[in-house]
Amino acid sequence: MRGYKSRIPNIPAPNFGIVRPVGYGEHFVYRQECKVVEVHVPADNSEGMLVKGMESVRYSPTALRAFASGLFCAAGMDVEKAEAVADILVEADMLGHDTHGLELAARYLSEIEVGSMSLVGEPETISDRGAAIAWNGRRLPGPWLMQRALETAFARVEQHGVISLAIGNGHHIGCQAAYLQRAALRGMVLCIFSSGPGVATVAPFGGTRAALSPAPFAISIPTGRDPVMIDVSASITTNNMAMRLAKEGRRFDESWLMDAEGNFTNDPTVIERGGTILPAGGRDHGQKGYSWALAAEALSQGLSGYGRADGPKGMLNSVFLQLIAPSAFAGLHAFTHQTDAIARSCSTSPARPGMGNVRLPGEAALRRREAAKRDGLQLRTSTVDTLRALATKLDVTMPQSLGE
Repeated sequence: MRGYKSRIPNIPAPNFGIVRPVGYGEHFVYRQECKVVEVHVPADNSEGMLVKGMESVRYSPTALRAFASGLFCAAGMDVEKAEAVADILVEADMLGHDTHGLELAARYLSEIEVGSMSLVGEPETISDRGAAIAWNGRRLPGPWLMQRALETAFARVEQHGVISLAIGNGHHIGCQAAYLQRAALRGMVLCIFSSGPGVATVAPFGGTRAALSPAPFAISIPTGRDPVMIDVSASITTNNMAMRLAKEGRRFDESWLMDAEGNFTNDPTVIERGGTILPAGGRDHGQKGYSWALAAEALSQGLSGYGRADGPKGMLNSVFLQLIAPSAFAGLHAFTHQTDAIARSCSTSPARPGMGNVRLPGEAALRRREAAKRDGLQLRTSTVDTLRALATKLDVTMPQSLGE
C-alpha cells in the first residue's frame, strides 16, 4: 500500500519489576497478579475519576510534566516529542481522565523498550490538497503527531474554513479531551475520530466475537462561556478502565461485558478469555454504539489508508480530525449565539429527583483542571508507585509531592 511499510514486531515481555504481561486481545497488558473480588466501581466513574476514599498524592502539574518528559527522554525519545507526550498525559489527569493520564506512561515505555514506538523522525505525507491531508504516522508518538496535526490545521484553517487530516499507523494518541480546549480557545470546532486497528475488544451488536475497538469520538464546541467538550467512546466503557479494574481486582457496577459464550457479566477479566466489551447502548440498544464504532473505524482507517485490512498489531491509533472555523460560515458570533442558547436550554433543565444540576459535557473536567492548577494534581498511589519504579529504572528524579 502506498505510503506504508508493514511492521509487525515480535513483542517480548518487558519487565519493570512490578508488573507482568497478560495477553489481552491482540496486544499485551501489564498488570499485577490479583484476585477478582466483589468490589464495585460506581457507574458514574467511567471517566476514571478518583473513587471517594481512594488514596492519592498531590503534585505540581508543571513538575509532573517535566518529570514525565524526562522519563521519555531517558528512554531515547527526542525532547520535542517527549514534551508533547508528557503534556497530553498530564492534561488528561488534570481533566480527570486518569485512565489515560500518567497511568499510561508504563505502557508507553514498554512499547519503546520492545521497539513498537518510533522515537525520531517525521510523519510521511501521503496526500496534501491544502484542506485535505493524509499522513503515515510511522508509529511515532501519538500525542506529538496530534499536536503537529493541530499546528498544521491552525495554520491553514483561516484560508480554507475546514481542514481535514487523517493519520494512519501512528502510536496511541492518549486522551482526546486533552486536545479540545486548544481549539475552543481559538473559537474553533475540533472533531476527532480515532480507532485502534491493532486490537478488537468490542463485539458488534448481536455478536459474541470482538471485531472493533472502543473507537472514541471527541468534539469541542465554543460558546460565549466555557466550551462544551465531548469525549465519549462507542463502547459502554473503555479498554483502559477494564484493565484498571482487572488489575485492582474490582468489577463494574453493571454488566457491561460479555464472556466468550455471550453471557453478560461485570467481570473485566473476561476480556483475557475471549470476552468483549458491550457497545454503547448496552444489551438493549447497542446498535447505537455499534454503528458509531463502524463510522469511527471507517473514517479513521479508511481515510488514512491504514487499518485492520493491513493486520496491524499493538498500541496503534488511526485518526481522522477536522478543524472548523465558524468564521468561514455564519461567523463566530452567530455560532456562539446559537450554542449559548443550546447550552442554556440543557443546563436549566430541571434536575431529576436525587440528581444534581444538569451539567454540560466537559464542565466537571474543566473544574477539575482549575482545581489541579490551584491545589495540585491528585494521582492515585498505585500510579505514583509505578512512576517511582520507572524513575528508578531510568535514573530520573521523581518530583516531590506537595506538602513534603
